Amino acid sequence: MRAWRRSCIGLLAVLWLSGCGNEGSGEATKVEEQQEPPLEVASEPPEAPVEAEPLTVEIRVSAALRDDRRLMIEGETNLPDGARLQLVVERELSGVRWQSRTSVTERRFVGGPFGPGSGLPDGGYTLTVKLLESSVQPATVRERIGDKGEHLEGPLVQSGRHGLGQVASYSRRYLIGSEPRRATDQADVLEVE
Repeated sequence: MRAWRRSCIGLLAVLWLSGCGNEGSGEATKVEEQQEPPLEVASEPPEAPVEAEPLTVEIRVSAALRDDRRLMIEGETNLPDGARLQLVVERELSGVRWQSRTSVTERRFVGGPFGPGSGLPDGGYTLTVKLLESSVQPATVRERIGDKGEHLEGPLVQSGRHGLGQVASYSRRYLIGSEPRRATDQADVLEVE
């Protein structure tokens, strides 16, 4: 029993001494904390957002019928280089569509050939050039047109679908061949030789 008491007394003495040791290390910690310089937060004013000038969208398109009766499209625009466009050719009679994507390079874009391998039949066609939503445009294009296309303006600009901001769209009607059915509309006639 005496051995047990000595063990308990010895254990209590060790615990008491170890508790005394923590006070000294606490003071050392305080000294270390005082030696570190306090962190300073820089209070610079936030940069004001740069307002981009509005961009009045201009698109001019020409279409040419190749020897195989397929349509090639060329155009000019003031949209920034790298802007992604979607070109769509739709046959009025059947609603069949051909489409491709292209990008603006040095204010120009090209697309095609559009149509089936057998060539486009005579009739009316609608050609549409669309500037895709800002969310799918390269960063340099988004800087110019805005994250939601808010810097775009002009008669070609409209609200995009699904609330993704403003887009631009240009459409033109073309009649191909020698049998134009409705020649009273505004249209360009492309003849086949």
